[in-house]
Order: sequence, then structure tokens, then C-alpha cells
Amino acid sequence: MKYKMTDDMSDVKEVKSKSRSSAKASAKPEVVIPHALTVKELADLIGINPIETVKHLMRIGIMANVNQVVDFEQAAMVATNVGFKVKETQQARRKLAIKKHVIEEESEFQKPRPPVVTIMGHVDHGKTKLLDAIRKANVVDTEAGNITQHIGAYQVEIDDQKITFLDTPGHEAFTAMRARGAQVTDIAVLVVAADDGVMPQTVEAMDHAKAADVPIVVAINKIDKEAINIERLKKQLADNGLLIEEWGGDVIAVPVSAKRGDGIEDLLENILLVAEIQELKANPARPAIGVVVEAKMDKSKGALATVLIQTGTLRLGDNIVVGEHWGKVKAMFDDKGKRVKKAEPAMPVEVLGLSNIPQVGDVLAVYSSEKKVRLKAEQKRKEREALGKDMSTRLSNVYAQIKAGQFKELSIVLKTDVQGSLEPIRNSLERISTDTVKVRIVHSGSGNITENDVTLAVASKGIVIGFNTGVETGAKLLAEVHGVDIRNYQVIYDLIDDIEKALAGMLEPVYVDAVEGHAEVRAVFKVKQGKIAGAYITDGKVARGSLARVLRKGEIIADSSVSSLKHFKDDVKELTSGFECGIGIANFANLQEGDVIEVYKKEQR
Repeated sequence: MKYKMTDDMSDVKEVKSKSRSSAKASAKPEVVIPHALTVKELADLIGINPIETVKHLMRIGIMANVNQVVDFEQAAMVATNVGFKVKETQQARRKLAIKKHVIEEESEFQKPRPPVVTIMGHVDHGKTKLLDAIRKANVVDTEAGNITQHIGAYQVEIDDQKITFLDTPGHEAFTAMRARGAQVTDIAVLVVAADDGVMPQTVEAMDHAKAADVPIVVAINKIDKEAINIERLKKQLADNGLLIEEWGGDVIAVPVSAKRGDGIEDLLENILLVAEIQELKANPARPAIGVVVEAKMDKSKGALATVLIQTGTLRLGDNIVVGEHWGKVKAMFDDKGKRVKKAEPAMPVEVLGLSNIPQVGDVLAVYSSEKKVRLKAEQKRKEREALGKDMSTRLSNVYAQIKAGQFKELSIVLKTDVQGSLEPIRNSLERISTDTVKVRIVHSGSGNITENDVTLAVASKGIVIGFNTGVETGAKLLAEVHGVDIRNYQVIYDLIDDIEKALAGMLEPVYVDAVEGHAEVRAVFKVKQGKIAGAYITDGKVARGSLARVLRKGEIIADSSVSSLKHFKDDVKELTSGFECGIGIANFANLQEGDVIEVYKKEQR
């Protein structure tokens, strides 16, 4: 699309030469910016490389290419950051005045809204049973095996006040929404069983709620059971950083029995009390903005999305964009399955009419026409593709990001082989914090690095540190997709040293193994040089001279290189999946049928 020349663009041309010369003469040169211009035009205007301009935009959260149009505010931020004093055109002034009026008007129309509460905790501690008691409806019996299998969003009314509950299958979904930039929860209710106490998933749920920076209300469930020790449970909470009110902290803890209904009213009153302190408000008069908390494809209805409205009102017939997808609201259903004509702030509704299934955490927005929603959906798709791994945090670029002012804390998900290693490493890492940046452990635990650890790192814009522990395959793949840095150490001093160097900007590059292909050994042949594997390439490629490991029953028994590669009788340089070949492994002759040859290369990170 060609950019149309406006009066504002004539201003741009007039000041180009002036801005460049004044940049040399004064520490704060003045630049006139129109209400809209392309990134390339902005680069010319302030006299820097277009690629550098794109990078400056990325630092303030704007993903744009050189031909994309940015508005006055975005351009002004870049110009200010590179040392210019910004002067806007009359059109820009009018635009800002209109925007200020809209903000003032918005505040006038803001009204109190219901709090959004997420139920979290360890499996089988009674999360859904508690919600069942609150709703006085048998939700549990509809779930397979009495365990929540999907995200449910429900709204209840207590003494003319509404509360919206999100019943999640675990904190993974809670964090998945945060990972996509959607902060939907106002209060987290941590359910802990009085007979079980604090369990590993309780600690994880606690860490996820803390990372989201939302107030926590503890529901001590199953008080109807015998041989319970609530004081022990309170001590366990304190040991994990949750100090309840009666112990001198600020966390409300309410004993309840989801089975008998004890303490439910007290719990709801405390939730409303915490919500009142937060002064939660939204403007129901504006077009709706919401977040997807569940999505599915229905055989008869098509794409369905459960959306939590955050502000504004969603109505039948509204043109909507949800992530990369668009549509028109054909029908809406509340949590009881009844058709509704509108959905106000903090109300969850199932929306019918989207072109495809959105992702959990995608934002819903209303626009005036079908043409606009199509264009916005396409723009979102391109932005998501462009974003890729650029916004991820890697240990090697931490110092650069600190200098650029992108963040003031380094978030770390820490996993160790045994619980005993956890505390000394955690304490050592937290002591590294400086005046410039704070080291924050968002979650720590023992065991392998899992997909959930990577998701939490994405949501917190952090890294994953392992100490003598493994990385699950799913976690590796997810880390690759999101560009999450996973570091594994065997020596505690190396771990601490790397973090210190990263904060000081002295970290050396790290080389990691990138797997290129696998070949299955189906026969072994003796030759003068030793043994040759008659193999079938199952995936990727195998090249002569590549680094190679021999795996037997999943264990590495040799780490060498491909010394020879034949296809029938011909020597070849490279073969891809689906080919049979003869493979020689340098300095290794103990090949057996069933062995797997893994070919890899070293990549600098």
C-alpha cells in the first residue's frame, strides 16, 4: 500500500535537514513529528538507521517493519530516547486533546465491577468441590473422574454482589494466559487440604500467584476430617513465604469444609473484602475488551470461545477480533448455558461466531466494521510471527536488556536434582541482586525441568536454571518455540558465576547441541576398519563428518563423529530421512542392532 502524502509529511521534509544539523549543534535538538508516519520516514527524520529505529520501537513493545505506519506517541518516544526534543504538529495536538478527553470521559463512566477469582491448589484438595459448594450446583459430577478437565468460568451472586470464579485444571492454564500477556485474575484462592497440608503443587500454585502479583486468600479445606493439624499447615505456609494474619502477616486464611458447607460464607465475605480494598472498576459504556479463558470446536456450532469481559459491554452483532481470528457475535451463552444479549465487565460468556479457534489468553476487541476486524486480525497474525523469539530473555543478552532499561529484575525458574540442593542455591542467587537489577526466583523445586517450568519462564520473561537435573522432551520443544533459555549446571560455582557475569555483561557464549537427525541400526557389517552400521535414517539428515552419539536403550554409549557414509556402494556426503545407508562411527566398533545414531552439531547461544 502506498503512503499518501499529507500536509504533515510536508512538515517532515522541511525539518529533515534542520533536524540533522541541529542534532550536531545542540544536545537536545528539536524535531517536528506529524500525527502519523512510516518507520522509514521516522528514521530519516531523526537521522538514524531504519533497522536501529525498528529496534528502538521493539524496546518500547512495538513490533513494526520499516514500511509500517506508527502514530505520533510511538514516534515521539523513539525520538526522545535518541536525544531529540519533540514538537508535535497541530493535528497531533488535537489528537492528544481528544485522547485526554476520552480518558477523562472513561473515568467518569467507570463503575465498580465484580472481582475475578481463580481457584488454585494441589490435585484432589477439593478445588471444584469448594466451587460446587459456592454455586450450589453439582459441577464435580459432570467431570471425568471427578477431576476438572477444562477451564470453567462461573459467576455467583452473594448479597447482591457478584463474584466471577475461574476453576482451572491447574496453574498451568493460569500461567498460559499470563504468558500471552493476559492478566485476568484479581484474587487467587489457594485451596489447601487440612489433612494433606502443603504439597508440591500447592507450592507451585503459590509461586504462580506470587509471580502474577495478585492477592492470595487461603482456603483451608476438609476441616471436617479427623486427625487434622491446622497449626502445622499454617507453619508450612509460613515456611513457603505465605504469612497469615494471625501470625502477623497480611494473608487471609479461612477454614472451610466444601463437603459440609462450613466457612463458605466467611470465605466469600473475605473475598469481597479484598476486592473492596482493590477498588476494582471498569467502564461498561465502551466497546468490549475481553480475554479467552477456554476455546473449542463444536461439531454443530463451530468455533466457540469462553471469554471473560474485562471492560466495556459485548453485544450481539458486534464485530470482534480475537487474537489472529475475527468474526461477528452470532450468539452468547452464560455459565448456565442460557442465551444472553449482552455481557458486562467481569462476566464470562461463551461466544459463537469466530472464524477459527483462538488460543487461551488471546484478547477480544470490538471494532466498528467487518473490514476493520479482518485487517486487525491479519495485523495480529503478522505481529505474532514477527515477535517470535525476539522478546525472550536469554542469559547472554541480559546485560544489554538491563542497559536498555527493558527490565529491572531477572526472573529465574530453578530446578535441582534433590531438595537439599535447593536452599543453598536459591540463597546464593538472591544475594547476587544489585542496585540495577534484582534476581527473583519465581519458582523452585526438585525434579526434571518440565513444560510447566518453561511456561512460567515465558510468563515471567525469565530463564530456567537446572542443577544436576534432566530436561523433559516437551520442555525442550516448548523452550525452542518460545525462545526460553534453559541452562543446566553440575557445579554450583559455575551456576552462580554465570549469573554474576550475565549481570555484569561479561558472559561468554555457550555452545549447545542441536540434533540434526537419527538413524536406526538394522544390521552390523565387519570391514577392515572395524564395523559399519547398516542403518535407516528415521528423521532429519546424516552428513559425513558430523558429530554423532550412539544410543542404546536411551543411554549414550559413545560420543564421536560420522567417519564414513555410503549409499549402496557409493560414498556420499549427506543423506536425508527415508534412505538406507552404511554409517561408520570414528573410534567405535561395538555397534549392535537396535542402536540409534544421533547426529548433532554445536550451536553458539
